[in-house]
Amino acid sequence: MNVLIVEDDAGTAEFIGEGFRQAGYSVSIAHSGPEGLFKAKSESYNLVIIDVMLPGMSGFDVVKRLRQDRIMLPIIILSARNEEENKIHGLECGADDYQTKPFSLTELLARANAQIRRASAVADPVELQIADLRMDLISRKVYRGDTKIPLQPLEFQLLEFLMRNKGRVVSRTTIMEHVWEYNFDPHTNVVDSRICHLRDKIDKNFEPKLLKTIRGFGYVMEEP
Repeated sequence: MNVLIVEDDAGTAEFIGEGFRQAGYSVSIAHSGPEGLFKAKSESYNLVIIDVMLPGMSGFDVVKRLRQDRIMLPIIILSARNEEENKIHGLECGADDYQTKPFSLTELLARANAQIRRASAVADPVELQIADLRMDLISRKVYRGDTKIPLQPLEFQLLEFLMRNKGRVVSRTTIMEHVWEYNFDPHTNVVDSRICHLRDKIDKNFEPKLLKTIRGFGYVMEEP
C-alpha cells in the first residue's frame, strides 16, 4: 500500500511517515500544496493524508483539484483547525475524512485502513478497458477486439498497472516499485525491455496505438 503525506512541517511529516512505514506502507512526502498535487496526479497511491495550511496552495484547494480531475483515491485531511465549518468545508471539497491535531497515530492508521478498505470494496473492477483493449481480472485474459492476447504473468501485472492508471504518466521507478515490488538500479533497462515486449503484443498489429512513451518521464496508456 502506498500513502502520500502532504505536510509542510518536516517533523510531523516524518512522524506520520515512520508510523505508516512500520505498519507496512510505502510512504512519499510532499511539503507544499503544488508538490502534493503534482505527486498525487503523477504517481499511484492508495491514500493521501493532507494538511490544510500549506505553502503555495491550501489542502482544501488540492483536494478540489484532484476531484475535478476525477482522481478518486481516499483523502484524509489532517489539520489543527477543528472548527465545525472547516470540517464541513473539507468534506464538501471532496475529502473522505477529517482528523484534527493533536492526533493519535493509532487512530489515524485505523482511519486510513478503513478508507482504503472502503475504496477497494466499492471501486475494484472485474474488468479494465481502454478502447478495444479489454482485461478480465477474474479469468486473467486479455483481448484486443476479438483477438485474445497471450501474456506472461509479469506482462499481465504490468499491463494491469498501466490500465489502472489510464491517462496518467507513470515513471520507470514507479513501475519497478509497483510491479516488481523492489528497486532495481535506476539505470537498468528492465522496464523498457518489458514495455517493448508488451507493446509488440497489444499494439503492433492493432489500431489505435494505446501504449505511449513520454520521453524523460515514463509511460502512459490512453486512447488517442
